[in-house]
Amino acid sequence: MAAHESLFRPGIPQFEKITIESMIPALEGRLLSCNSRFQTLEDKIATGRQLTWHEIFDPIDEIDIELLAVWGPILHLFGVQNSPELRKVYEHCQPKIVEFGLRMSQSRLVYKAVLGLSESAEYSQILNSAQRRIVDLRLLDAKLSGIGLEGAKKDRFNEVSQKLASISMNFSNHVLDSTKAWSMDLRDLKDVAQLPQRVLEMASSEFNKFHNSHESSAEKGPWRFTLDGPSYLAFMDYSPVRSLKESMYRARLTIASEGSWDNSGLILEILNLRAEKAKLLGFESFAEMSLASKMAAKIENVGTLLEDLRSASYTHGMKEHQDLIAFAKGHGADYDIQEWDVPYWSRIMKEETYHFNEDELRPYFPMPKVLTGLFSLVSRIFAIEVKSADQEAAVWDKDVHFFKIFDKRSSKHIASFFLDPYSRPQNKRGGAWMADCVTRHVKDGVPSIPVAYLICNGTNPVGQKPSLMSFNEVLTLFHEFGHGLQHMLTEVDYFGVSGINGVEWDAVELASQFMENWLYDTRTLKELSGHYETHEPMPVEFIHKIKSAKNFRSATAMLRQIQFAMIDMALHHGFDPNKDSLLEVQARMARLSSAFPPRPESRFLCSFSHIFSGGYSAGYYSYKWAEVLSADAFGAFEEVGLENESKIQEVGLRYRSTVLGKGGSEHPMKVFNDFRGRGPQTTALLMHNGLAL
Repeated sequence: MAAHESLFRPGIPQFEKITIESMIPALEGRLLSCNSRFQTLEDKIATGRQLTWHEIFDPIDEIDIELLAVWGPILHLFGVQNSPELRKVYEHCQPKIVEFGLRMSQSRLVYKAVLGLSESAEYSQILNSAQRRIVDLRLLDAKLSGIGLEGAKKDRFNEVSQKLASISMNFSNHVLDSTKAWSMDLRDLKDVAQLPQRVLEMASSEFNKFHNSHESSAEKGPWRFTLDGPSYLAFMDYSPVRSLKESMYRARLTIASEGSWDNSGLILEILNLRAEKAKLLGFESFAEMSLASKMAAKIENVGTLLEDLRSASYTHGMKEHQDLIAFAKGHGADYDIQEWDVPYWSRIMKEETYHFNEDELRPYFPMPKVLTGLFSLVSRIFAIEVKSADQEAAVWDKDVHFFKIFDKRSSKHIASFFLDPYSRPQNKRGGAWMADCVTRHVKDGVPSIPVAYLICNGTNPVGQKPSLMSFNEVLTLFHEFGHGLQHMLTEVDYFGVSGINGVEWDAVELASQFMENWLYDTRTLKELSGHYETHEPMPVEFIHKIKSAKNFRSATAMLRQIQFAMIDMALHHGFDPNKDSLLEVQARMARLSSAFPPRPESRFLCSFSHIFSGGYSAGYYSYKWAEVLSADAFGAFEEVGLENESKIQEVGLRYRSTVLGKGGSEHPMKVFNDFRGRGPQTTALLMHNGLAL
């Protein structure tokens, strides 16, 4: 094995040794060996003998694991340590990855062998459910990868697949660069009136960091505000200066929509290529093709869900809007309320209604304490113990932490994870996500230990203060940890359906959204909160207020997500990029779900990374689909009583062994039934959002 390749072995990456220069030689060397292994498999199949399950899938798993040992760290660093040099590596490597992936998925020899296996006695009499599931998923993946195409159609399908991968990468880079390029430096104290001290500290630190100076102080400025989440949201929530908020709002609304970063053309190209890809495979639309591998299965099922939730939320949402306008007018707003006014007046209305503000909570949510509380929660409901192990793995940034998870019943080390908690707008893409670093599989009778990447973009520590988290940042952390638990607590031995592998996309948010529900449990809130200076527990009245305020403007939030999901489906089913207008689709959905008339200058689609460079194309509805599952799953805990410790542990272990343990080894509807004893119902979701009739 070449020296470069030796840096990329299966397992936890050697981040302290990996260099930009090592990446391309390592990937190209690994691709050579993987191609050779795959050829060996095809040659064995070509002899005409029907291969067993292990003879087919063991080599495929080994190839996937070996290739991901190189591509995985490159892909990960592309998201968390982006740089011009790394982009060049990514642009060079991605087409090669796509090409090899197509070779594997379009192999007629392998397809024939898997199809033969599916019709054999081994499939019906010997294989377990996880193995049969892998066979079924492989056949579906082959179909969706163009196995039935020949000649010019196959060539065009592969060309489209390559183009889509390249364009999606460009889309993502444009969003990152455009977001990073905009900033607002303020020097007048009146411009930052009403902004809390911690926001001024953050903006001052950002100014000094960006300008490489020590000129700024929190008290005197200058202050730098950006479109990065923590900065943007803080300014919109607290600033009374409407002109500055309008400027910031419009900048956010038009990210990646101008000049060399304009994604408008890329969107149309993506939609055209996706539609063409679907038609090559015989589907009416890309949405129809996407749903072929999802739990919802049919477009009408998605439409029914979205309309049911929209109709249940719309009247409530419009009333919430009128109540906000009346409140603002009653507090001296002598102007028409616009979108950029809503965060400010919503915050004040919430504070007056529930007699607390979000910034009062932050001192009680220092990240170390929040982590302690999170780990305590999963310890008592899932029988695991999380321990810090910072010195046991190399990291890519000084703020990254490493942890190990142990099974309390056996004391065995069963999983690990990296946590990258803070915003780095200079080189880290926005949002939050979980990604697999090592996926559980069994080789020579020994299971590998799964490892996850948990990535957030939370508030940075300032000076000697730890990160003081907003409640929403705590929610985000719990959300991503839920994804991580499904990856890390899997009990499946087969790579293809271990953890979140093989889980239908619209069910994958179940485990993440489930965890969010615990933040409204009194015991959990007590355990994860404590003043960062005095260590005093959060006052009981604050806990009551958090729970009381849970559904403040919940219908508005519901309608916002539904609008995004409806736009996504409309663009991927029945939309003709050559004839129809993107803005009209956006406007039509806004009229159905928003209190504000469509804003003609809005270009938010240009930064809608979820559907144009992420995995949510024709799948954004998945958040709501899975939220039905997650709310109903949490209902099982509520039904036994959240204070009933023995019953909670009993239900928690059942949840661990089904939803978390089975992963993709069975269809998510069966997994849910195994846990809940019945199919999912929407009642819990509407009740949790205060929208039940």
